[in-house]
Amino acid sequence: MNTNAPSSVGRGIFYICVAAVAWGTGGAAAAVLYDTSGMGPVAVSFWRFAGGVLLLAAGHLVVRRRTAAPASAPARGRWRHVVTTGVGLAVYQTAYFAAVGYAGLAVATVVTLGSGPILIALGSRVLMGERIGRAGAVTVTLALVGLVLLVGGGSASRASAPALGLACALLSACGYAGVTLLNRKMGRDGTSGSPQATALGGFAVGMVCLLPLALLEGLLPTSGDAGQVLGLVAYLGFAPTALAYSLFFAGLATVRATTASVIALMEPVTATVIAVLLLDERLTVTATVGSVVLLGAVVALTLGEQRANAAQQATPTGTAQHPTPARSG
Repeated sequence: MNTNAPSSVGRGIFYICVAAVAWGTGGAAAAVLYDTSGMGPVAVSFWRFAGGVLLLAAGHLVVRRRTAAPASAPARGRWRHVVTTGVGLAVYQTAYFAAVGYAGLAVATVVTLGSGPILIALGSRVLMGERIGRAGAVTVTLALVGLVLLVGGGSASRASAPALGLACALLSACGYAGVTLLNRKMGRDGTSGSPQATALGGFAVGMVCLLPLALLEGLLPTSGDAGQVLGLVAYLGFAPTALAYSLFFAGLATVRATTASVIALMEPVTATVIAVLLLDERLTVTATVGSVVLLGAVVALTLGEQRANAAQQATPTGTAQHPTPARSG
């Protein structure tokens, strides 16, 4: 296991919760940038990636003397992992921001994150043999129901191109699922390197991928207060990028991919709170019920993950007549 991974499932779950809350603030910041800066989704994604790279590189320089690279990870394999992560992040983030612009923050969030657990559950079962069990499947379904209630009960938003926004959100979900499954597998096997190095390399690759498209779209802001735009871009680079993804990749070393994707549904709850407190949206009774159901499902799955991990750790010390089941994370 990677020595840079969290030492317990509980810590990994905490990391993913913090990452999800940070992501929930990112969509709102992007929406404000669209309205005030004149930049499009590709340009916003590029500057977000650039800010994340600068911050992660600075942090990596500070801690690299204390961080040992995993000897079990071949250099070629690490580079393939980093490049694939970077391309997936570029697709995921840019398609998500495009969905926000075309269909609104609520629809973009619910389609991207609602599709994610389904894609990840299927992928983790096929690729890694991870099982969530019948109770876990019910909890995931409950979480998705809560997500639909949360968004369906919110205030309606004016969408400029809802069909295109839906397509972008589904593309974003595919990128999100791919990045999550890859880093779960590499983190579980201890071949991914440090979470900070993975995030740094991934965002550097993604930034290079986005640069030509950002230049075509228009790289620089054309309106708005320069200080506000710079502050929002800096925030996007720090909280929902450098911090959130370092924590998310670290958490994936010990938390199953499907569980992590459900915990990440804290993101739309955070986005809803921000919309109510800062963007003057009103939360209906249906949306409130959806939030409570979703949070309850996150708590239930989190407790189930901790129990499953405790049982798995206790298995080797048990009696020999009980064979160990297929590894589930």
